Amino acid sequence: MNTQAVIEVAELLDQLKDPELVVLDCRYDLGQPDAGEACFAQSHIPRAQYASLHRDLSGPTERYGGRHPLPSVDQFTPVARRLGINPDSHVVIYDDQRLAFAARAWWLLRFFGLKRVSVLNGGFTAWRDAGLPVESGQAQTVPYGSFAPSPNPGAVADHWEIYSGLANPDWQLVDAREPARFAGIEEPIDPVAGHIPSAINKPWQMVTEPGGKLKPVAALREHWQDVRSDEPLICYCGSGVTACVNLLSLHLIGRDDARLYPGSWSDWCAHLLHPASQQAN
Repeated sequence: MNTQAVIEVAELLDQLKDPELVVLDCRYDLGQPDAGEACFAQSHIPRAQYASLHRDLSGPTERYGGRHPLPSVDQFTPVARRLGINPDSHVVIYDDQRLAFAARAWWLLRFFGLKRVSVLNGGFTAWRDAGLPVESGQAQTVPYGSFAPSPNPGAVADHWEIYSGLANPDWQLVDAREPARFAGIEEPIDPVAGHIPSAINKPWQMVTEPGGKLKPVAALREHWQDVRSDEPLICYCGSGVTACVNLLSLHLIGRDDARLYPGSWSDWCAHLLHPASQQAN
């Protein structure tokens, strides 16, 4: 896949000595928040730094904003610099969960203005299966970076915009959750089952193969062909994480009109349960 947004394991191997390269390991387990870091200590790609979903790629949780709110500039700046990110860095991101968490980091870094950001196709599984070198233990110490985040407000949609526009939307909502959650048949995490009115369901797992590699661009185009091209898209999921896998796939087929609802269904539920917030907005 010849695009800056995606890099193959052989390409990453060739670039490991590039001084502008930053490698981020974003493996994570929603049920065991420390499991990803333990996997990192056991085995990771050389030069990788570990970035935790809850500690590094999210802001603090509040009543509204969802389970994994976007971090503010003040919250994310020290994280990016600690990871060694500079304005001209090329950041390559991987996980081992079909890009569930790598795509969140990819979207977040681009949202904050970094230009050169790629996900590793197939993630750590592809690297390991290729028999490529790994390291264990803590991450190498790297010099602090100088990246100064500059968020793009046009890349996000908030609850009020969606709620107030439901009667006559000029966008299409895309729900990335599993079909059973979308249909309200089951809801293992959030306090309310179902989906936002008018949303269509495009499960995030459908843009990758079972082994974790992205489907070819032609297959991605076919996957999205039933979504009107003249309608801007707003993507959401449970908490603004796996929706980023859909956003990555849309980027690969040239649909950069798609935005993220960061709070997603968890934020929508909070507003349903506390409707007085409508007036607060």
